[in-house]
Amino acid sequence: MLDTKARHLVQPGIERTARMLLKVGLTADHVTTIAFVIGASSGIFIYLDLPFWALFVLWFSGFLDAVDGTMARLTKPSSFGTVLDVSYDRLVEISVILGLAFRFPDAMWALLLLSVSIIYAMTIFLTVGAVSEKNGVKSFYYQPGLAERTEGFVLFSLMIIFTDFLVPITLLFLAVEIFTSLQRLNEARKILKA
Repeated sequence: MLDTKARHLVQPGIERTARMLLKVGLTADHVTTIAFVIGASSGIFIYLDLPFWALFVLWFSGFLDAVDGTMARLTKPSSFGTVLDVSYDRLVEISVILGLAFRFPDAMWALLLLSVSIIYAMTIFLTVGAVSEKNGVKSFYYQPGLAERTEGFVLFSLMIIFTDFLVPITLLFLAVEIFTSLQRLNEARKILKA
């Protein structure tokens, strides 16, 4: 929801960074990979009980994830770049979940349920994107929903900071993912009915 509704507020900074990185010779795929490596380290920082660093690398990777898409649109987007971007995003999320699960094994059951809900929500998102006509600046149909990347980062951040409430926050995240899945299924039914 925030990615769709509030992107215009941060886009000028994202675009300046994208242009600067293009000038120094980086490509969108380079930045996608850098964002992945930085973001995937968040799980290690969580496991080592370094929440500040976990949050920093998570959000910095998220910023770079927005920058790489802008870089691609300023140059020539590639289908392989889209595959890298989407798959690396999931690996960063997996890193956070694994870091929390190994640091807090009593919460593993809730984290497992969250993982399943993210897999299902992404399956709907990607399938609808694949079978729908492209409409917008992204390389595939981007189906908005309550839980987009920023909402996920906010909820992951709460899970990292408020570990005494890890299970309730994880279950809240699960509920948001379930709602988003139902929301996207309903939209898919409408747009693909024809």
